[in-house]
Amino acid sequence: MKQRQLGNDGPLVSELGLGCMGMTGRYGPADETESLATLDRAIELGVNFLDTAQVYGPHTNEELVGRAIRDRRESVFVATKFGYEIRDGKSVRPNSRPELVRESVDGSLRRLGIDTIDLLYQHRVDPETPIEEVAGTISELVTEGKVRFFGLSEASPRTIRRAHALHPVAALQTEYSLWERFVEEEILATCEELGIAFVAYSPLGRGFLTGRNKPGADYGEDDARHFDPRMQADTYDRNLVLLSHVQRIAAAKNAAPGQIALAWLLHRGANIIPIPGTKRVKYIEENAGASDVTLDPEDMAVLDEAIPPGAAEGPRYIPKFLKNIDRT
Repeated sequence: MKQRQLGNDGPLVSELGLGCMGMTGRYGPADETESLATLDRAIELGVNFLDTAQVYGPHTNEELVGRAIRDRRESVFVATKFGYEIRDGKSVRPNSRPELVRESVDGSLRRLGIDTIDLLYQHRVDPETPIEEVAGTISELVTEGKVRFFGLSEASPRTIRRAHALHPVAALQTEYSLWERFVEEEILATCEELGIAFVAYSPLGRGFLTGRNKPGADYGEDDARHFDPRMQADTYDRNLVLLSHVQRIAAAKNAAPGQIALAWLLHRGANIIPIPGTKRVKYIEENAGASDVTLDPEDMAVLDEAIPPGAAEGPRYIPKFLKNIDRT
């Protein structure tokens, strides 16, 4: 597995990471044995950039990752997130008050079984807590040795700049894929200018770009895809047309469609690190293979023209999730 640098001054990490969220729900039931085997296989393949969060579960995802890395802490780079208030086992709202940030970090360290979090993201921007206050708290945690690097998730360029002015932002995590390209308007340029790594979550369009998805109604209500606006009766078939362009290039390259989608991201910029999520060994092996797929300029041009920004039918989230995206 090739590596990429996390920002201008950060360490080298695998150029493809592993999103662990689906290993404890969100996309239907998960088998713990298979999830642990997937984490094992990822590390064997050199995928050492593991992404989790306190809100996944909540808490159970960090515990799972902690069990997987217990005897090989030096082999992995662990990213987790704070920033949601959790009550009665459910996330309530974004909340980044300093005392809650510290409580979250101590809990994450305990659940992961580690002394230091490699990369700590603010999961969502809290409109009630100035980002300067958040950055100041993280700076203190870095000084204390509890955190190595500071990250943001779904933050606007203005918020990124304000945070970065107080404490270096090593990485921004935001959705980016062939069917969600809004970050190309301004966010990618901001990250490149400031020397910030861009970590692309949902790089496979919640599985749609693998060609293995089904209409949302075919998933249970415990699966986020059941409610995904782009997988409903009025959008699904139209979005399949976008997928067909990926499938044609995949056939020509003797690759899987998902590998083409990931390779497209890797070719978009040296600071871009996709973190496809999976809970199955066979799919971590497939995803890791994208590192070896080469797309020439003609391939990139075909994809860019066939699936331009805004081409996907439907918003990327339902309204209650969209409201937590910082666009100020």
